[in-house]
Amino acid sequence: MEILAPAGNMECAKAAIDNGANAIYLGYTAFSARDGAENFDEESLKSVLTQAHFAGVKVYVAMNTMVKAQELDIFVKTLLCLWNMGADAIILQDMLLGKYLHETYPEIVLHLSTQAGVCSAEGAELAKEYGFSRVILARETPIKEIETIAKIVETEVFIQGALCSSYSGQCYFSSFAGGNSGNRGRCKQPCRKKYCLDRKGYEERAYALSLSDLCVGEDILKLAQLGVASFKIEGRMRRKEYVGAAVKYYRMLLDGGYTEAEKTAALSDLKRAYNRGNYTKGLAFSQDKRFLSRAVQGHLGEKVGVVTVLNGKYFVESVFKATQGDAFKILRDGQEVGGALFVKSERRGFTISAKSRLRNGDSVFVTTDTAANARTAGTPRIFPLSLSLRFAVGERAQISGGGVTVRSEAQLSAATSSPLTEEELKNNFLKVDGLPIAVKFEKASLSGSVFIARSQLNALRRAFYAKLCEKIVKGDRKELSFLPLPQACFTGENGKTAVISDDFTGIEAEIGIYKPSDYSAPLSGDFEAFSGEKYLYFPAFHSGNDILRAKALVKENALDGLYIENYDGLKIVEEIGCKAFVGTGLNLANPIAIKTLLENPNVRYYAVSKELSERESAPLIGKQSFALGCGDIKLMDLIYCPFERTCGSCDKRQLYTLTDENSREFPVRRVLSADGACRFEVYNCASLIGKGVAGAGTLIEVTVQSQKTCVALAANDERAQKEIFRRYTAGHAKNGVL
Repeated sequence: MEILAPAGNMECAKAAIDNGANAIYLGYTAFSARDGAENFDEESLKSVLTQAHFAGVKVYVAMNTMVKAQELDIFVKTLLCLWNMGADAIILQDMLLGKYLHETYPEIVLHLSTQAGVCSAEGAELAKEYGFSRVILARETPIKEIETIAKIVETEVFIQGALCSSYSGQCYFSSFAGGNSGNRGRCKQPCRKKYCLDRKGYEERAYALSLSDLCVGEDILKLAQLGVASFKIEGRMRRKEYVGAAVKYYRMLLDGGYTEAEKTAALSDLKRAYNRGNYTKGLAFSQDKRFLSRAVQGHLGEKVGVVTVLNGKYFVESVFKATQGDAFKILRDGQEVGGALFVKSERRGFTISAKSRLRNGDSVFVTTDTAANARTAGTPRIFPLSLSLRFAVGERAQISGGGVTVRSEAQLSAATSSPLTEEELKNNFLKVDGLPIAVKFEKASLSGSVFIARSQLNALRRAFYAKLCEKIVKGDRKELSFLPLPQACFTGENGKTAVISDDFTGIEAEIGIYKPSDYSAPLSGDFEAFSGEKYLYFPAFHSGNDILRAKALVKENALDGLYIENYDGLKIVEEIGCKAFVGTGLNLANPIAIKTLLENPNVRYYAVSKELSERESAPLIGKQSFALGCGDIKLMDLIYCPFERTCGSCDKRQLYTLTDENSREFPVRRVLSADGACRFEVYNCASLIGKGVAGAGTLIEVTVQSQKTCVALAANDERAQKEIFRRYTAGHAKNGVL
């Protein structure tokens, strides 16, 4: 069982290694879904590969962003470079591109990113079929599905760290509301800002979409029993203290043999390193009361006492031994009122200073505990090297150890004066050229009065350690060369219009995609009467019952197929024997992915990513293509209740409004799954206008609009669209996301 830790920089990598991680994951300078982390360039990556591999720790490199057509060459060349340098696996978001890479370079180990959104057995089976050796599950995957998937393919599950508000890989909030795409690693986290909702009890501004940090704690043992192979700690943008504390805590839990007091202390250190919302168990274990962190944004720390105002000073009675450098967050009635710093130790506590005026009873949480930070340093892991040296007159010098042997080019000659001594020989090879190794000498044999120049001895030592490093870092790996990418040319034009809606009254189009508000209900009569091709909208996240219901609806109503927002839909349409309309949720952005997709006989249509510009979409357009043209823009899929599961007082409306601090209004639509669970979709504050992409079919979504017929008819008339919509945007038509 693997503890997998984040490494946003070299310090974090060292903290992970020294605290007992089995593997680390990191980003390179390009194509990482955490563009805001420091990430690694070629030189620093070589260094971390050396440190990790000498400690027996694997290194996985994340290249899990959406890849555009013009980037394919450099993407593949970069991937090959990373593999040739010694990376143990490459993490990809694009399953279709991964299929091509596996077929072309079968030696490369591929892990499927959580951004691919796998949450079902069907998705896991497809990933395995396409050549991925491991699937990193969507954070929303329930326990029952985890158990099933773990029997299909090696499985990685998140156990600690930040949770994304939207379902994995389906968030466009930052992209459309701020111009920075999470699918490109540049998320600006609009979900961490304040909003109000138009439901009783939720009218006041709060962090309405901000989720608490995940901490499965001792339930990691339940996941282990299900067969999970790797336990992932999120946090490539966090400090080394957090990484060290998290690895140390979960190492304790998996290894066993620790007292309850020791485990409690380790969890306390972790909370003080980083703790948003006082932790949640996450959706694998069902939404709990701490799932949302509505009152406090950012690091909360751990409560250590309350304020008493004495003679104008702020005293905190506490058993916590505060020291210089410690910092605190102050809460009043659950709301943050400011920060504070340690001033002085006192009998039974300490005093603090604060810019805000504090009151009696204010809660004090330690957010920087210098003593706890020191405890997360860990113990350096050193590679034990047993060396055998033989230096004999008339023979070539030989150095052996760690499975590596190096010999001098020339035979050693006899010394006329000052022959080489055993002490000099050993001292020379104790200089390990910066490698994390501890040398012991199995044998240091000198035969005869040996002469060797100091420069030659140093050169031998450097050659040996360089060869040892090459073996440890790369093993016996064969270097791979770049092969020209296949040409993919899509011909023809698509003049069809496809409409996504839950009401088809009066809508005229070639294709109708029914998006029900209740998946347990029969299809609506207006959709049954629709005269064009018919598809059922199949959401990115779904349970086993949702899959069964979708299969039943397609067969019972003789539908043409499913409009799919996730890769596993490709498996489901195969099982049903129907066609797939591949939606925008797959973020199709490059010709190799589309070429691979169209090799599937079940695929009838595909939609390009809604984050591409017209220019970027052009190489992807053919007779089966669609592009989002106008109407609603879905930004997020929420697989949780933003109203904290207060079902008893819920008004159970289908449509709500989420309003930000700039008075922008984002529609929120309630959807019922096949088994009655509430899910929510967040839509953009402005509707999309435009004509789509030249040559592509026009995809229109009018799920939350009231003027459905008008929108459908006005698909190619921007002026009419502007009259219909109160607020509108051209989206990414002119400029795709960076």
